[in-house]
Amino acid sequence: MGLTIGALHVRRSAFIKAPRERVWQEFESEERIRAWLDLGHHLHRFEPKVGGVVRMSVELDGVVQPFGGKVIVFDPARELSFESQWQNEKIAWPEPTFWTLRLRTLAGGTHVELYHHGFERFGDDAGSELEDYEWDWDVKHLAALRAIVEGS
Repeated sequence: MGLTIGALHVRRSAFIKAPRERVWQEFESEERIRAWLDLGHHLHRFEPKVGGVVRMSVELDGVVQPFGGKVIVFDPARELSFESQWQNEKIAWPEPTFWTLRLRTLAGGTHVELYHHGFERFGDDAGSELEDYEWDWDVKHLAALRAIVEGS
């Protein structure tokens, strides 16, 4: 299944009372994914296909910082994975990290997992980078996705 997720990753998950195919509808266009992913981040561009582009930004210490990369897995009703690299050379990593969203059928609904991973690539800085993201991530994106799907 899709992209390999290493040991150093941030993982958040949610259970949605709907089939995977229904949940995946919220991944199929920029407008739909923006409705739940654009919380705390700003989604500027999303091309839902392998090789497509994801462009986002987030405010860090009062400065808007753009990031994103290529979609590397787009497996309908199963997985969306894309590169995440800062576009500002001053804060860019030596290698991109990855965001992966996985859907699997569970107990009559869908278990959605959101991973930010690839920190192993940072050598001595891997642990501190991972810890920074562990502190900052929550489940608001997945809760918004659940509200949209279960509310429809």
